[in-house]
Amino acid sequence: MSDNTKLTDVIMPQLAESLVSATIGKWLKQPGDTIEQYEPICELITDKVNAELPATVDGTLVELLAEEGQTVSVGEIIARIAVAGAAPAAATPAAAAAGPANAAAPAAPGAAPQPAHASVRPSVPAAPYDADAPMRSRYSPAVQTLAAEHGINLAAVPGTGLGGRITRKDVLAFLESGAAAAQPAATAPTVAAPAPQQPVFQPIQEEVRGELQHLRHSGLHLSESPKIPTIEVEGGRGSSSEYLIDVTPIRNTIATRMRQSVSEIPHAWTMIEVDVTNLVVLRNKLKDEFKRKEGINLTYLAFLMKAVVSAIKDYPIMNSVWAVDKIIVKRDINISLAVGTEDSVMTPVIKKADQKNVAGLAREIDELALKTREGKLRLEDMQGGTFTVNNTGSFGSILSYPIINYPQAAILTFESIVKKPVVINDMIAVRSMANICLSLDHRILDGVISGRFLQRVKDNVEGYTPDTKLY
Repeated sequence: MSDNTKLTDVIMPQLAESLVSATIGKWLKQPGDTIEQYEPICELITDKVNAELPATVDGTLVELLAEEGQTVSVGEIIARIAVAGAAPAAATPAAAAAGPANAAAPAAPGAAPQPAHASVRPSVPAAPYDADAPMRSRYSPAVQTLAAEHGINLAAVPGTGLGGRITRKDVLAFLESGAAAAQPAATAPTVAAPAPQQPVFQPIQEEVRGELQHLRHSGLHLSESPKIPTIEVEGGRGSSSEYLIDVTPIRNTIATRMRQSVSEIPHAWTMIEVDVTNLVVLRNKLKDEFKRKEGINLTYLAFLMKAVVSAIKDYPIMNSVWAVDKIIVKRDINISLAVGTEDSVMTPVIKKADQKNVAGLAREIDELALKTREGKLRLEDMQGGTFTVNNTGSFGSILSYPIINYPQAAILTFESIVKKPVVINDMIAVRSMANICLSLDHRILDGVISGRFLQRVKDNVEGYTPDTKLY
C-alpha cells in the first residue's frame, strides 16, 4: 500500500431510531473492486425494509468483516476501503526485506501500535480452502452445471458464500484466474451439461410464464404476469429424495413477523361478495385515455382503495392498533399495499390516502409497486401504515384468509373477478363478481362493526358508474 493510501472503515449505520442492528443481505462489491462515492456496496435487511448501503468515499474495497446473512449491530465495522491509492497488492521484495528490520525496531514510548494493513486478504486467496466449512459440499445445480461444462474440480474452487459455499460467481472467477487449466485432467467431472450459463430450470420457467400470460385475465396492481422465483435448490446431503433451500435473511424476517402476528393477535375473518360489473365497464372506458395521459396502467386497485378509504372514514375504529389498556385510533389513513416480489412480500405505504383521488392513488400504487420490485424502497416508504390492502385476485384466487400486518387491526384482500350467473329481480343475469375478505383483530373489532364496514366497502365499489370521475 502506498504511503498516501489510508484505510476507511465502513460502519453499520442506524437506519431508523428504533433499529439497533441490520443483516447483511448481499455484498454487491468484493475485495479488490474499485468503488465510487455513493455507489452501493451491500444490501442491508431490517424488519422494516431492504436498503442499499452507499460508499462514502472513492477507493478500493480491501476487506469484508461481515458475511452475508450475518446480523451486525449499529456502529460495528463491516468493511474497509483503501482511499486515494491503488488497490492493495502483494508486498514488494523491498518491502519484504524491510519488514523484519521494522519488526525488530522498538516502538517509541507511549506510541500506539500501528495496524499492519499492508497485508490485505485478496478476493481469491491462493491458500488451500477449508474442506470442512459447513456449506462447502453443498453445490447448486447452476454450480454443478458450470463445473461439468468446463471440467472443474469443485474441491479446488474457493467458496466466498455463507459458510464457505461455492457460488456460480466463484466458479467463473476460478476460470478467469487460469487455475482451472492447471488441474489434472483426471479430476474433471465427465457429467454432460447444457450450454454455459443456461440455468437448467429456464425452459420450465418460460413455459409457465407463457401459461400465466395466456390465462391471466384480472389483477389489481400488477401490470405484468407474476414472476416465477428463480431459487437455486441444493441436493440433500446423502440423499436424492429431498432438497435443501437456504432461508434468506428477508424470509427469516417475514417468518418472525408472521409468527408474531398469529401468536399475539386473535384472528377472525369474514367475506362478502361484490358485483363489480359497473367497475369493469368504467375501467375499460377510461384505461386507454388514462394510459396516454399518465403513462401508467389504470388498475382496479385504485378504485378499490378509494372505496376502502371512504369506508374507513365512516368506521374509523378500523384504523387502529391494540395498546393493552387502550385502543389507539389513527387520524391519518395510511394504506399499506401488499406487493409481491420474487422471494418475498413487502408492504410499502401510501401516506394520507384519504386526501387522494382515484388518479392520485393509481400513480402512487404504480410508483410503489415499481420501487418494490426494483429493490429501491426507502425506510420511510415502509413506515406508518394503519390498514393493509392486498390483491390475491391477481393470481386467480377467489377466497383467502390473510394474516394481519402487525400491529394493525385488519387486512383486506380483493379476490379474482369472475363472471357468474346472478339472480336479479327473479331473472338470471351474467355479472362480474368478486369476493372481498377481511381478517380482523378480535380484541378490537367484532362481527357487527366488521360486517358493517365490509358492507360499506361493497356499497362504495358497486356505486361506481360510467360517469365516475378519476380526478
